[in-house]
Amino acid sequence: MGLRVVHCGFADLPAPADLADAVVIFVRYVPSAWAKLVEAARPRSLVFFMDDDVLDTGASAGMPWRYRYKLARLAAWRSGWLHRQGAEFWVSTPYLLQKYAAWHPRLVLPAPVQAPADLCRMFYHGTASHEAEIRWLRPVAEEALRCDERLAFEIIGGRDVYRLFRGVPRVTVVHPMKWTAYQHFLAMQGRHIGLAPLLDLPFNRGRSYTKFFDFTCCGAVGIYSPNSVYTEVISHGVNGLIVKLEPEAWVKAILDLARDASLRQSLLLNAGLSCAELANTAQNSYSGLAKQKTEK
Repeated sequence: MGLRVVHCGFADLPAPADLADAVVIFVRYVPSAWAKLVEAARPRSLVFFMDDDVLDTGASAGMPWRYRYKLARLAAWRSGWLHRQGAEFWVSTPYLLQKYAAWHPRLVLPAPVQAPADLCRMFYHGTASHEAEIRWLRPVAEEALRCDERLAFEIIGGRDVYRLFRGVPRVTVVHPMKWTAYQHFLAMQGRHIGLAPLLDLPFNRGRSYTKFFDFTCCGAVGIYSPNSVYTEVISHGVNGLIVKLEPEAWVKAILDLARDASLRQSLLLNAGLSCAELANTAQNSYSGLAKQKTEK
């Protein structure tokens, strides 16, 4: 339509003056605060777009009652208000076009959204035993995501982790899973930067460097803590990065890796060689154990 588009959430209320010459498009829902704003500001035009049958409470029969109440409160019960405001109706399917023909809707067919180019996914996969590290990473991830819109963040956790990262853009919280399922999940490509902060806590002193294997398995380059078990297998700038445990330093390291694909590729190649060497060392130790058992 040749207009500048501004996306707003329920609580993103502009000044009434900003809507004086605007086209306001409600997508599915009409929040009460926005309804009051529209009444006060009187924008140039008002549109209600629905991509599901949200205006008929009977259409959602059989769905969870909480979801039905949400549809009724934010959509169906607003239909009278929309008519009084002279809203134009847009729908996404021929079925809705026919069902609401009396409202003279306009059919707006779906089109694919262009995927962002050069996406880079950083991730942290830790159990509840890593609560301290998860909390430490929260401001680090938020700042890195703010600085580079190509970045996304993946983390494993339950409701507590979801609440911790709620409001941070481009964060995916994956529910914890069984070990065998995790191995398949980890083998899926599409991750680029693995984060392995390890705070100086008693429980952490007994950990191994297995996250190095996990990162390399899924094609990612790792950022690791100094003064930790990772320094036994990581050479900074060769097969990973060792970065002091300061949020600013980690943000910089993440951004540097995200913006330099050739550096990531070089580090990943060396990480693969290191993993092969470590696998050989481990196999020799298994053979030694077997030999000792046989001799006994």
